[in-house]
Amino acid sequence: MDQTFQLPEPIETFLATALPRMRSEPTLAGVAAGGSFIEKRLDPYSDIDLVVVAKDAAYAELFERRFQFAEELGDLVNAFTGEHVGEPRLLICLYGDHPLHVDLKFVNLTDFTDRVEDPVILWERDGLLSETVAAHPGRFPPYDAEWVEARIWTWVHYGATKLGRGEFFEVLDMLAFLRVQVLGPLSKVVDGQLPRGVRRLEQDQPDRVAAFLTTVPTSVTFDDLAESLSSAADLYAALRAKLTVAPTNMRERPERVARTYLARIRREHA
Repeated sequence: MDQTFQLPEPIETFLATALPRMRSEPTLAGVAAGGSFIEKRLDPYSDIDLVVVAKDAAYAELFERRFQFAEELGDLVNAFTGEHVGEPRLLICLYGDHPLHVDLKFVNLTDFTDRVEDPVILWERDGLLSETVAAHPGRFPPYDAEWVEARIWTWVHYGATKLGRGEFFEVLDMLAFLRVQVLGPLSKVVDGQLPRGVRRLEQDQPDRVAAFLTTVPTSVTFDDLAESLSSAADLYAALRAKLTVAPTNMRERPERVARTYLARIRREHA
């Protein structure tokens, strides 16, 4: 394990207990850490993402007792599976009274070849994880400008319909969706970063914060929500223009229709 940076105390304490238990588990090929651990950007508020890699033949048996295994790693407060984020192999855990959030993703060695990143190997048996990482580098899903352009203006129109009906919390959800799924990733790509939503936007893209704040209403009122939705559309168009490779099929008519509809809704409620 890389010891060239200082781990936050809760993570260091957890690993001091968990890693020896993992080393003694005969079904395991190794364990690796992803996310902020890779970038050495852990702080007192960080969780830790662990990939628990089992030997292929032993995976089913380990997965069946994954809750018991999690209990053996430390003072387990709570644990549940990750179907809500589309990952049933994930066990989301809280440890200790601090508490520490730990994600345990259980995979077999074959599936370890399919990764979005190259994790830090904390422990491995017979070099199995290192060999897999070397042979199968991780690849983060790229930002798909065509996919977004095909959808964005229908999403803006949908938000405008909720605004017109007075479903303000629906509009709040749509604005958050646009920031996480469209504006954040697009902004990151424009600045040469991985399209990871709005993660650490304040630290990594301070010059963009003011623009993103225009998509956050100062109050839950028609006028503020309408202004924020319009600002989200404007920010998308401005960022899209900065792409090195713009979408080849620009949806000019959908953009015009959505913007015109939003403007009409605003006039009707003026």
